[in-house]
Amino acid sequence: MEGSVAALRLASPPSVSPGAMAGARQPQNDGLRSLPLSGHVGFDTLPDQLVNKSIKQGFCFNILCIGETGSGKSTLINSLFNTSIDDPMSTHFHPNVRLKAQRYELHESNVRLKLTVVSTVGFGDQLNKEDSYQPIVNYIDAQFEAYLQEELKIKRSVFNYHDTRIHVCLYIISPTGHSLKTLDLLTMKSLDSKVNIIPIIGKADSISKTELQQFKRKLITELVSNGVQIYQFPTDDEAISQINTIMNGHLPFAVVGSTEEVKIGNKMVKARQYPWGIVQVENENHCDFVKLREMLICTNMEDLIEQTHACHYELYRRCRLQEMGFRDNDPENKPVRKENSVS
Repeated sequence: MEGSVAALRLASPPSVSPGAMAGARQPQNDGLRSLPLSGHVGFDTLPDQLVNKSIKQGFCFNILCIGETGSGKSTLINSLFNTSIDDPMSTHFHPNVRLKAQRYELHESNVRLKLTVVSTVGFGDQLNKEDSYQPIVNYIDAQFEAYLQEELKIKRSVFNYHDTRIHVCLYIISPTGHSLKTLDLLTMKSLDSKVNIIPIIGKADSISKTELQQFKRKLITELVSNGVQIYQFPTDDEAISQINTIMNGHLPFAVVGSTEEVKIGNKMVKARQYPWGIVQVENENHCDFVKLREMLICTNMEDLIEQTHACHYELYRRCRLQEMGFRDNDPENKPVRKENSVS
């Protein structure tokens, strides 16, 4: 252990005078040497400590489902998490759009997930749809604001704070086979800087495969031409780069949801049964449900959470602090004095 301590001391950077520090910005690795330890210290257990701490604390994941009444929002969530979320049927006679949040605690192995599902009620049902997306924008901003206010407290408890910020928006598009509705374009354009949007074609078994592929290509073309930014699965990690690149090419996902089980051969599978045949939810030849579940939950859930905090929330936070009068530097590029930090 004495050899290890000595090695650690040698690895410390040489002292630098304050004047030298002020004169020029030092390179990040200047004065550092890499030395092997002569004995075991123990900081290689840090990843295990973080994993244990995270498992004990549990995880939060918040999903926003946007879609017209009857588009299959609840069925899709039930299918994704293999559970039964009690969501009564909604009517088409709502005077305005509102959002309904339901919280659940799910357990898989020894991992605890605090799941919040926020779904739209009455979206697209009004004759005047001009402001149908505004309640959704207001809700997302309200969650950002609640987190910001917690951060600004003198005695804050962000570690124990139940994060309600929306991590992903599953935008369900009706399978018309034609083009995006104006309401869909306006809504996604208003949300793309605030949330990770994954477009989904719901009830994809209602149109033929040929029509479906044409519809997919048309949707992507319309999104690009209208400047709508949808979430792209990250390709910078070598471990998942190849699969994420392939999956980006499958967007928007065409899915079929069902909680009913049908016997096929010797096993029971989730499927939708019709007089002309059976559509299996988890059969990749029938729909993209498995692709969506793998990308959303198994592969990229952590990236969705990180993007929400590092990109969307950070943009909201920066704008709000500027509105409050905070700034990093004054016009002469000097640090702002404390008494001038708030206008």
